[in-house]
Formats: sequence, C-alpha cells, structure tokens
Amino acid sequence: MIFKIISVFLIFMMVLAIFGRLRFPGQQKLKDLKCPRCGRYRIGKGACACEKGKP
Repeated sequence: MIFKIISVFLIFMMVLAIFGRLRFPGQQKLKDLKCPRCGRYRIGKGACACEKGKP
C-alpha cells in the first residue's frame, strides 16, 4: 500500500515537472509590454514615464 502511494506521488511530481518546463502562452506578450529603456511595465498605449522625462 505504501509503495502505491509513493509511486503515485512520484508520478504526480514528474507530471508537474514536465508542465513546469513548458512555456506558457502569453509570456512573449508580457515581455513586449516592458519598456525597452527602463524595463518597467507600460500600462496603456501611452509613452513610458522614462520617455516623458519623469523619474
């Protein structure tokens, strides 16, 4: 019985590891939302604060 529990747990951990290595959709879009100059996330379609001259 304990062997079954341990084997199911290990299989479950292997499945989690496989899914953890996958690239989730939307990562590229989040990367594109960052300002190329300062690295902050831009909210909306306007310019970043670093481009406006504000700190």
